[in-house]
Amino acid sequence: MQVAKKTQINQLEVPATDNFLVIEGVSKIYPTPDGPFTVLDGVDLKVREGEFVCIIGHSGCGKSTLLNMVSGFNTPTDGVVLLQDQPITEPGPDRMMVFQNYCLLPWLSVFDNVYLAIDSVFPKKHQAEKRAIAREHLAMVGLTEAADKKPSQISGGMKQRVAIARALSIRPQVLILDEPFGALDAITKEELQEELLQIWRTHQVTVLMITHDIDEALFLADRVVMMTNGPAAKIGEVLDIPFSRPRNRQHIMEDPEYFNLRNYALDFLFRRYAHDDE
Repeated sequence: MQVAKKTQINQLEVPATDNFLVIEGVSKIYPTPDGPFTVLDGVDLKVREGEFVCIIGHSGCGKSTLLNMVSGFNTPTDGVVLLQDQPITEPGPDRMMVFQNYCLLPWLSVFDNVYLAIDSVFPKKHQAEKRAIAREHLAMVGLTEAADKKPSQISGGMKQRVAIARALSIRPQVLILDEPFGALDAITKEELQEELLQIWRTHQVTVLMITHDIDEALFLADRVVMMTNGPAAKIGEVLDIPFSRPRNRQHIMEDPEYFNLRNYALDFLFRRYAHDDE
């Protein structure tokens, strides 16, 4: 299978001035009764500011472990994760994570779920300003009319919109998405993908996103990072996605380059790094 020339199948070298987020020599090893268990082994990745990067790979390849180290929920056994040349050692408001299961507080309204995040990060702001920020971000995801509803009263797609609004309301430098659309139906998923791209363009935030959906990754990302199987997983290859922005889903899917990329990624995941079920 030949991939069109304008697609680079390698780990992109990024100039030093663009090393906004650096993952360097990162390994994660857990002690077990049977000895050390290596989840990640020697991961290197450099991400430019404002870049949209998707990470794909089989279950158990350490994708979530890697992003947990970027978020600060976990730390490397070896290596370092740097944001603007500063080591990441703990969670912080400069990095916000959105999970597949939304993580909303069920006893609070949609508005209060967003407001709570703003109040926690910006306690010295006037209440009127914090409320205005919450309203602005709910409007951005089309939830103004649902502001007073509880999470149990809205759909899964609306819950994920709340989670995205909450994450962006505190103005993070990095938005970390762990399969945010994995539990949604196909139509809602496509709608939220379009909204996410619009939000990303508006806020110019750097995005790291885990997905199992190759089509989603090709539509959203500037680069797609493909992980090898675990244990001791590492970055196998990185696809540089050539489609211009803003992107039109129909035009992309009619482009022969799209099928080249899709087939290459499928071959990587399901032939070269297929799970051995025996």
